[in-house]
Amino acid sequence: MLTFTANEAKTRFGELLDRVQREPVQVARRNRVVGVMVSPEDYAAMRAFYADRLRRTMERTASAAAAQGLTEAELADLLADES
Repeated sequence: MLTFTANEAKTRFGELLDRVQREPVQVARRNRVVGVMVSPEDYAAMRAFYADRLRRTMERTASAAAAQGLTEAELADLLADES
């Protein structure tokens, strides 16, 4: 993965935008990566991947809770508990 310094990213922004259409680009400040730029398509794919992963985790958790007898009323009580 290509890395630009923050100053390079600022002065060569047009080139950076062109590069991210082909591959992610890291931006570093003081030898530490502070950001990564990706194409809109890559960003959308990452969001979809993590949303699907979250949905599957929630479905598994709900199934496990239901299998152990957790009811909607008990869940509401647990979520309302402020202790």
